[in-house]
Amino acid sequence: MWESKQEKWYFSVVDIIRTLTGSSIPRRYWSDLKNNLIKEGSEVYEKIVQFKMTAEDGKERDTDTADVETILRLIQSVPSPKAEPFKLWLAQMGRERLEEIQDPELAMDRAKAYYEKKGYPKEWIDKRMRGINVRHSLTDEWKNRGVKKGQEFAILTDEIYKGTFDMTAQEYKRHKALDKENNLRDHMNDIELILTMLGEATTTKFTQDRDSKEFQELHKDAKDGGSVAGRTRKDIESQTKKGVIGKENFLPDKKVQK
Repeated sequence: MWESKQEKWYFSVVDIIRTLTGSSIPRRYWSDLKNNLIKEGSEVYEKIVQFKMTAEDGKERDTDTADVETILRLIQSVPSPKAEPFKLWLAQMGRERLEEIQDPELAMDRAKAYYEKKGYPKEWIDKRMRGINVRHSLTDEWKNRGVKKGQEFAILTDEIYKGTFDMTAQEYKRHKALDKENNLRDHMNDIELILTMLGEATTTKFTQDRDSKEFQELHKDAKDGGSVAGRTRKDIESQTKKGVIGKENFLPDKKVQK
């Protein structure tokens, strides 16, 4: 199930256990595993959350669930041939992250490779990579000036989006028929990406030039930065007689509106 406040997917632990082990008594297996984890001093059990999910009898019942991170940790504790590919993959991911710590450029190279595998054009990928750098520069400024990740980041980002596109991030996702967990920028066209970069780069410049510190000052910077990009968008639309904001997306299931 999708938990909207934390913006996370949660999965039934018993279903995961049943799938990995083939056990006919997955609840007993999970009960024994929980006891072992507690004895080992693992904090996994503390991250288990109960949500109502549809049981086999069709009724809604409370069941143990976990987010992706916790599920992956649980998989490491399950001795099963079906769990082995996940364990190998996690080891590979860990190795790659260690390599990226030594050489951060590798992270960008791998990101480009992922986008290429998804079929994105090279010109789009170049803009997306540039956009990531611009975004990181802005969020670094926010973090250094005391902005808390999560809600405050979302508020400031929405202010830039509203100024640029007259929509919040969630409204923009609905416009493109995206689900909440989809990355909006991965579904923008070239002009949308460029305008997003303009709004964020301008916000960064305002913040640095004004030496903004308090959230309200940073909020004004975001609003002003978005307004600059918004005026550019309207100028483009006025001269081309076409709207910039597209409904197209890059979803593999072809959930595209035109």
